[in-house]
Amino acid sequence: QVLLVESGGGSVQAGGSLRLSCAASERIIDTNIMGWYRQAPGKQRELVANILPGGSANYADSVKGRFAISADNAKNTVYLQMNNLKPEDTAVYYCNAKRVIIPRNDNWGQGTQVTVSS
Repeated sequence: QVLLVESGGGSVQAGGSLRLSCAASERIIDTNIMGWYRQAPGKQRELVANILPGGSANYADSVKGRFAISADNAKNTVYLQMNNLKPEDTAVYYCNAKRVIIPRNDNWGQGTQVTVSS
């Protein structure tokens, strides 16, 4: 079982920036779709951004142009740079790894809280 550890969450004012990190316990970035999800109170968990093994990235419409996902294979770490944060970005952010080769696997981190005040 792969261990994913998120860090970098915190409290910022609207317009501020944060960078989240997701460190994996082993080399997985080249065999997994690495994603950041978030869940706000009373809402379903939603995909924020993901990055495929080939390096292409996808973003939720609500964060396009403000967030950027990247991966460092050497460090087994995925990042989410979040700029121009808005109060509606407030949520617990989770790292996810979906293995794309057999055996398939789906791993989650414990989550990190991001709070944006107006």
